[in-house]
Amino acid sequence: QVQLAESGGGLVQAGGSLRLSCAASGSIFSIPVMGWHRQCSGKQRELLATLTHSGTLNYAESVKDRFTISRDNANHTVYLQMNSLTPEDTAIYYCYAYITSLSGRNYNSWGQGTQVTVSS
Repeated sequence: QVQLAESGGGLVQAGGSLRLSCAASGSIFSIPVMGWHRQCSGKQRELLATLTHSGTLNYAESVKDRFTISRDNANHTVYLQMNSLTPEDTAIYYCYAYITSLSGRNYNSWGQGTQVTVSS
C-alpha cells in the first residue's frame, strides 16, 4: 500500500505565504495524478489543484492566481506554494494521488492532512 505524508502547515498572517509538501511512499509504479484539496470548517472538501505526471495543470478558480502546484516525479513528491493568504484559506489541506501500483492496480489515495491557519 501507499502512504502520503503532508508537511508545511502552520499559522501565518494574512498576506503571507506557506509551502506544503507531500511525499508518497510504498508499492508505486507511477502516480499519474497528484494534487491538493482542503476542507474548511463546516464545508465540503474542495479540490484545489492537480498536476499530471506529464505536466498538465488544473486549478480551482478560488486559488488559481495565488497558489502554485509542482511535483518531483523521481521522488514522488508534490508541493503547493500558497501566496497572498487570507483567513478564508484557513482549512485542513490534504494531499491526493491517483496511483498505479507495481502490480498494475490503479487507485486513489489521500494523506492525513495538515492544518493551515491564517490570521487577520
